[in-house]
Amino acid sequence: QVQLVESGGGLVQAGGSLRLSCAASGRSFSPLVMGWFRQAPGKEREFVARIVWNGITRYYADSVKGRYIISRDSAKNTVDLQMNSLKPEDTAVYYCAARYNSDFSTQDDVKYWGQGTQVTVSS
Repeated sequence: QVQLVESGGGLVQAGGSLRLSCAASGRSFSPLVMGWFRQAPGKEREFVARIVWNGITRYYADSVKGRYIISRDSAKNTVDLQMNSLKPEDTAVYYCAARYNSDFSTQDDVKYWGQGTQVTVSS
């Protein structure tokens, strides 16, 4: 089992920045693909970004590409999401996600979830 705990959400004005962090505990992390999803009110949970265990390969949803940066510290078992140039439409609950040995791009692909952290962007 892998436990994921997010932190760093909050309220920010449009154009501002926030940094989310996810700490993983439990089993070995070397083959673990980690990333983020988000869910806005009344909408389905959607993929945001993911990063492989070595921190080299990263993938972003088109809606956040160029504004968000995902990074990973394998020694600390953490994954961060730096969110810049935030827009009101980025408002959502952000969830840390993980899966062993395989990429994910939909919520059905994810094995482990964090509890979520609220991000609110005011206009």
